[in-house]
Amino acid sequence: MTEVTTTYLEISALAELKAKAAGDDRFQVREAKVPKWQVNRFLYFSVGERWGWSDKRTWSDARWRAYAEANDLRTFLGFVDDSMAGYYELQKKRREVEIAYFGLVPEFIGHGLGGALLTSAIEEGFRWGAARVWVHTCTLDHPAALQNYTARGMRIYKNSSEQRVTKE
Repeated sequence: MTEVTTTYLEISALAELKAKAAGDDRFQVREAKVPKWQVNRFLYFSVGERWGWSDKRTWSDARWRAYAEANDLRTFLGFVDDSMAGYYELQKKRREVEIAYFGLVPEFIGHGLGGALLTSAIEEGFRWGAARVWVHTCTLDHPAALQNYTARGMRIYKNSSEQRVTKE
């Protein structure tokens, strides 16, 4: 058993964003305008494997399809040249947008792209009409995740802790 602390963060206005550029002109973020549940599933597993993401591991193809094709979900892909470097999913609930999933594929961790990808996620959340963009992270995520969120101007509004079974 491991104690896991979850931290919830928010940003209430685009003016509060402390934007960060990628530092690599080859990096760009594009929205996946045509939902492809297989892409969402692939990235969930590819990005989340290292961090122990498990909430969607047992989903059926039909459930993945319904999730990815929902009107309240948008998926954005980060690329370096033609290689997929990461992604984020935005989920809208009324006037709030959650950064539901966010991360880089293992090969692109440590290349200075996380801040730029998060900047894009926050900007897109507000473009989608959010009065607030929020996210949660936990102590199982990348060690720099929390620092990236606060460096972009997000504020902590809640913490919680629980005991979890984790793979060793």
